[in-house]
Amino acid sequence: MNPNDGFRELDREECLRLLSRVPIGRVVHTRHALPAVLPVNFSLDADSAVVMRTSVDSELAAAIDGVVIAFEADEVDAAAHSGWSVVVTGRAAMVTDPVEHGRLTRTGPRSWGASPEEVFIRVEPELVTGRQLAGGRSVYGLGLSSS
Repeated sequence: MNPNDGFRELDREECLRLLSRVPIGRVVHTRHALPAVLPVNFSLDADSAVVMRTSVDSELAAAIDGVVIAFEADEVDAAAHSGWSVVVTGRAAMVTDPVEHGRLTRTGPRSWGASPEEVFIRVEPELVTGRQLAGGRSVYGLGLSSS
């Protein structure tokens, strides 16, 4: 992060706390050698891994299993000119252990679109970064109004 961009950098613990407050994020991966972004619902596991649930036959499962991806979530208040954004970068992997799959079936995220066979994908948080702008205030003071 550029220290002169006006945003406050968030530490890892604050990033993970903010992630736990929102239900939707975006997976950034590569499709046909180009960047692709998919919105997903998710939850954080006890070890701070991002966990997603999807159909075993989904584009998401096929595209990200075993590769390094970015996962981004945010919260924005346009009226107050404030918000935050957190990015988790790490290797995504399908959960194959039956005991772990059973635990996540009980405690993990729920699919918004049910399918006959679902899998869980974990993203280990190797790099966690975030930034925040509060009330239109940056490290340089108040921002300009667009009125």
